[in-house]
Amino acid sequence: MKKSDKERVVSELAERLKTSPTLIVADYRGLTMPQIDALRGQLLEHGARFAVVKNTLTRRAAEAAGVEMLLAMLEGPTAIAFLESEGDPVAVAKALSTAARETQVLIIRGGIMEGRAITGDDVQNLAKLPPTDVLRAQVVAAIAAPMTTIVGLFNAPLRDLVGVLEARIEQLEAQGDTTGAAPSETVSGSEPQSEEPAESPAAEPISTDETVSGSESQSPEPAETEEEGAS
Repeated sequence: MKKSDKERVVSELAERLKTSPTLIVADYRGLTMPQIDALRGQLLEHGARFAVVKNTLTRRAAEAAGVEMLLAMLEGPTAIAFLESEGDPVAVAKALSTAARETQVLIIRGGIMEGRAITGDDVQNLAKLPPTDVLRAQVVAAIAAPMTTIVGLFNAPLRDLVGVLEARIEQLEAQGDTTGAAPSETVSGSEPQSEEPAESPAAEPISTDETVSGSESQSPEPAETEEEGAS
């Protein structure tokens, strides 16, 4: 291979290493060309490009791309499945695991996922996961359940506070009706009573521990605010 061709290959590999969020490295020794082509077609359907690479050029590309963790996986005949940005890592891992099981010659060495090195066992475990769309649904369900609980926790004190305020308003309205009633007539012959200013029912102190039936006791602040509004 000419020097210019080698430089082009290194540049292309380095670019793939920079742009591929996930890649899986395998030893393809023993696979026939028809088997490699069949596997390449399967991986392409799942958003991955399967390329047989030269270790010497790939090492140079890994160093240029700053992916030194890949160097330890470049021993023996090497093929790399480069996932595109919208590729399905679970489906790619399943395809490679199936090929390894059926051919008995393909060996999965490991790979890199989102900037973290993974082992061959990690790839096998990844292959056992449900499809990506099912995983998304499970994650959404896991997030939605705690959110519902949190909303309930916030709404419960609010419902209690509304109940207390409504009961207090009804109590003040009832006291207002009593205050507005006509005073009783003076009985003939009785001594005149001293006129003392009637104490407004609304001015009576309200215990901050007052509990309305069916709701919990409220903190002093809401009760004091209600008393001030009533006075």
